[in-house]
Amino acid sequence: MKQPQYKRILLKLSGEALMGNQGFGIDPDMIKYMADEIRSVIDIGVQIAIVVGGGNIFRGIAASSFGMDRTSADHMGMLATVINSIALQDALERKGVQTRVQTAISMHEVAEPFIVRRAVRHLEKGRAVIFAAGTGSPYFTTDTAAALRAQEIHAEILLKATKVDGIYDADPASNKDARFIKRISYMEVLERQLKVMDMTAISLAMDNQLPLAVFNLHSPGNIRKVICGEDVGTRICN
Repeated sequence: MKQPQYKRILLKLSGEALMGNQGFGIDPDMIKYMADEIRSVIDIGVQIAIVVGGGNIFRGIAASSFGMDRTSADHMGMLATVINSIALQDALERKGVQTRVQTAISMHEVAEPFIVRRAVRHLEKGRAVIFAAGTGSPYFTTDTAAALRAQEIHAEILLKATKVDGIYDADPASNKDARFIKRISYMEVLERQLKVMDMTAISLAMDNQLPLAVFNLHSPGNIRKVICGEDVGTRICN
């Protein structure tokens, strides 16, 4: 079996990934599948932190278009990520993985506050750490939160799990001629405005030389394959 190439990673999961084939909420089968995938990474000695989106419960920008104040909408979105994080924590602990949720908004009865040194200590002890509530500020997405937290905990790579095999030059769902891109630079992603992560997250990764891997979450074993250096998905680097 191939050895892992990274000691500490950050995995970004979208809220929509938790829906499975449902139109809303959390699919129990999907969250169990994710827990198994994450457990397989911990089993080979890799430290893993996770950022989960909230799109399966609430979409901040979409709500603001209905007349809601953007700040209020984003705060609701942050709370949705906390719901998802607690659900994922429960699924992981059922698989025997010790897990801690840390939130950017204080809610002591529900989760720990985000403290970098405490998060790193949990990782060193083999626990999975889930970062909830984004950055704690409106107008920043969970993609940006993932890039920020990855830097803070000194993750060696940021993994972005998606519904497709990686980055394409067009939407493969609507364009059958869309070309798959194996490797791409940060600057090219920004210049071509490829919709893989938001521009703030890509810029933050570029400024700090944080490599990104984009891959299909729905192919079993893909997280582990990326970590072990197999030729899966798209890499974004210099």
